Amino acid sequence: MKFTETKLAGAFIVDVDERNDDRGFFARTFCQNEFAAHGLKTAIAQTNMSFNHAAGTLRGMHFQFPPAAETKFIRCPLGALHDVIVDLRPESATYRQHVGVELTAHNHRALYIPERFGHGFITLVDNTVASYQVGEFYVPGLEGGLRYDDPDLDIDWPRVPTVISDKDRSWAPLAAQRATIEAQMVAS
Repeated sequence: MKFTETKLAGAFIVDVDERNDDRGFFARTFCQNEFAAHGLKTAIAQTNMSFNHAAGTLRGMHFQFPPAAETKFIRCPLGALHDVIVDLRPESATYRQHVGVELTAHNHRALYIPERFGHGFITLVDNTVASYQVGEFYVPGLEGGLRYDDPDLDIDWPRVPTVISDKDRSWAPLAAQRATIEAQMVAS
């Protein structure tokens, strides 16, 4: 695997190292030793999948507060999506900054998301699947979210969202949550 750190410390784009032959290719998509060598957490509490019927489906921007803050390792085994992460670590030099990465069935790319990050994506084509390994169990009382169209985040989505859940539409902008986020998103 090839690990490329994004401008957000601890967040990595992970590309596969394909071994090609006349059958196709073989590639490792996860290895505890390689993740640990890059200082990444290797615990997997859950593996989740979402199927999205329509292009333009937006999911996010989700996170969990400590002590249930999650690492995520996401890829797109079918279709294509634009994945966005937001650094919510108050002590970070890149606090409130974001990165977007295109994950597709064709590029086999994955994104490692550290704890205390907001996460969301928009599908670029119909019938897209997102698959992600999560380092902590889901805890409803510790979940949070950000507005996908928050002007303070200024996320440049590659297309207009056409399908969004009521819950994702209802998240407050970062400015309205900043004191709570800064108080609760402390490093443990």
